[in-house]
Amino acid sequence: MKDTKIALVTGANKGIGFAIAQGLGALGFAVAVGARDDVRCKEAVERLRATGIDAFGVALDVTSDDSVTAAATAIEQTTGRLDVLVNNAGIGGRTDGGAQDPATLDLDVVRTVLDTNVLGVVRVTNALLPLLRRATSPRIVNVSSNMGSLALRTGPIMAAYAPSKSMLNSLTVQYARAFADTGIIVNACCPGYVATDFTGFAGLRTPEQGAAIAIRLATLPDDGPRGGFFDDEGVVPW
Repeated sequence: MKDTKIALVTGANKGIGFAIAQGLGALGFAVAVGARDDVRCKEAVERLRATGIDAFGVALDVTSDDSVTAAATAIEQTTGRLDVLVNNAGIGGRTDGGAQDPATLDLDVVRTVLDTNVLGVVRVTNALLPLLRRATSPRIVNVSSNMGSLALRTGPIMAAYAPSKSMLNSLTVQYARAFADTGIIVNACCPGYVATDFTGFAGLRTPEQGAAIAIRLATLPDDGPRGGFFDDEGVVPW
């Protein structure tokens, strides 16, 4: 794998994550499919391999320090480095019984959503930084949502999910600033309203359409933007 670029996509066994893995694989990346569920992970890897993509599975629960550490070790042993990290894994959180209405907000739901959508990104990113630093043009892409935009205020009221994406955008900027003098380029993206089980298949876009912006940011040139928030149309106000 000396000349092959390596990408890890978290939550890659289905939906947008799978489409991102598929798109990067089609560009010649070897793709690590990060997933909590071993069976779904194996099925996703087999589907990718059936189309000629070099893929391998990595057991990865972004809410578990031990799981993340083990995943980083597994990638190091398999490839020795990492060129691209796409932090795609995310959850919407429970909404029943006013759980995400600000006036009746369930703080346990907030904690659960933040643990995956924000802390999970920190866990995975920091565990894989040593491998990313070994790459010539490392890229980190955080999959966010315009629901986290303070300017746009889109989507339903979800007082756990939406602020988690606002925080993810802010965190993206902090990483970008910290890596300003390095080759590591970090950005966030909004895939749009995509028809997956995450949205109850109510979205207007295909997973492939949603994946396109993440793939573009994952393959930016060395003079590409840093610390931005983008969708297919360009910069997202937030």
